Amino acid sequence: MAFLEDMAKGSVGTGLAVGIGAAVLAPVLIPALGGLLRPVAKGVIKAGLLAYDKGREATANLSEMTGDLAAEARAEMQAREAGPQPQPTGGAPS
Repeated sequence: MAFLEDMAKGSVGTGLAVGIGAAVLAPVLIPALGGLLRPVAKGVIKAGLLAYDKGREATANLSEMTGDLAAEARAEMQAREAGPQPQPTGGAPS
């Protein structure tokens, strides 16, 4: 923490050393980190695509169920508007 506190106090020498060190190490660290982070990024993207596909599938199922319920409700409403239907009588005596 003293290192960060010295930088915050305005130590120009420390700031220059950190800047030069970062400039020297960046060409070495960036490709190494990129090689490690690329598979992680691909995994995150794959997981996102899978979640998106599952969401689309769930939405399609919900839409289908809603459509079926609406069709049933319309059929019931039309049956009520048509009036009572005569009940079939069974010919068998009781």
